[in-house]
Amino acid sequence: MATIDECRTALEQFSENLASNPKTVRKLQGFQRSLAADITDLSVSFNGKFDQGKLTGITDGDNPDAEIRMIVSSDNLLKLVAGELDFMKAFTGGQVKLKANMMDLMKLRGVL
Repeated sequence: MATIDECRTALEQFSENLASNPKTVRKLQGFQRSLAADITDLSVSFNGKFDQGKLTGITDGDNPDAEIRMIVSSDNLLKLVAGELDFMKAFTGGQVKLKANMMDLMKLRGVL
């Protein structure tokens, strides 16, 4: 099981990965949504915001009004960010859950 600090660092790395990919930034232009990430085995949450093609403002704590909610274990979060776990396989296999409207899911599918 990963630590809370490792999960925070992984989300910050995910943010950097998105921001450093011009193709991803382009795809997410105009996409402004709040995100909550629930880490199931640690019983903690983080939140941030997709804005101008980037994930910004990652902080500790839940956002109960988040438009997108990701539910994942700490180890799977680290594997996803490191590229050791394919997002679509993890999503279809139930290792990662996303709660969002269908249009947001389609938009995110193209960048995760």
